[in-house]
Amino acid sequence: MENKNIALVVGATGITGSNLAEELISQGWTTYGLSRNPNDTIKNLIPIKADLLDIQSLENALEGISPTHIYFTTWMRNDTEEENIRVNSALVRNLLDVLSPKKSVKHVALVTGLKHYLGPFEAYAKEGKLPETPLREEQPRLPLPNFYYAQEDEIYKASERDGFTWSIHRPHTVVGYTVGNLMNIASTLAVYASICKETGRKMIWPGSSEQWNGLSDVTDAGILAKQLVWASTTDSAKNKAFNIANGDVFRWKWLWYRLANYFGIEAVGFEDTIRPLEKEMENDHEIWKNIAQKYQLKEENLQRLASAWHTDLDLGRPLEVMTDMTNSRSLGFNEYQNTEKSFIEVFEKLKAEKIIP
Repeated sequence: MENKNIALVVGATGITGSNLAEELISQGWTTYGLSRNPNDTIKNLIPIKADLLDIQSLENALEGISPTHIYFTTWMRNDTEEENIRVNSALVRNLLDVLSPKKSVKHVALVTGLKHYLGPFEAYAKEGKLPETPLREEQPRLPLPNFYYAQEDEIYKASERDGFTWSIHRPHTVVGYTVGNLMNIASTLAVYASICKETGRKMIWPGSSEQWNGLSDVTDAGILAKQLVWASTTDSAKNKAFNIANGDVFRWKWLWYRLANYFGIEAVGFEDTIRPLEKEMENDHEIWKNIAQKYQLKEENLQRLASAWHTDLDLGRPLEVMTDMTNSRSLGFNEYQNTEKSFIEVFEKLKAEKIIP
């Protein structure tokens, strides 16, 4: 039977968006991918070039396209949270305003994350009041500026106006394959480990003692994609917020050595203080360029592969972080992914695609 669903994946070049596009296409959806620099590497994805901050650009790009399902998987990083709120709420509002007259949209899914519970990093690191873990979907909003809340509010408002249903998805750190993404722990660690191997350096843990010793979980991009499609096509899942993680828990003091072992290098754990990866890799741009040339890799620009600043934010948190998945589990979403396997699969693909040696 023909699938009449028409998906619009906003941010189709990112980790979440590209994995989601592949999942939708595999399930027979007509799938459009909207981004400023469209992705033509995904088979059967129909690329749309548009600027979400430019209404005219959106109207032109979406002329003749009437999506039934919108998946919002992108954001723009700004210098302050106030600016994050202004810009990222506009991204959502502009798109929904442009599509509103078409009356085609049945469901809008928004991907945010655990800063919903933790607050912006600069705020929760200094507040002194840390949330209780595991993080639960019922926990209220924090009394702090947060662009996630602003994006949610735009969706709630448009939903009342236009009558579509919605779902909010809150992954932990997303592990998946993509190149040129702002927040990519797997490729960041793969590139760092590759540099360590080439230069004889040890793979030094960059984070906090709480993250090193505490329990953690992460979110495979594939399992996030599955939950997004499930929530947007399951009646009982409509108009709800969902945490999403792999389903297992681990300690970094176990996983860090396993990842180093995969690359055949020596690892160093937490010793007295945080040692940021951004500082550890600050002089590695030329080293990476040489490695890329030596092994004939596709990308010589370290900045397009490694987002050390974001990995530092994740691994430097002053508390252990894991999530409770009651909302989706109780409604029948039972997908599971082994976390070590998540990382290894990305490393293997990075090798196969000649991104790392």
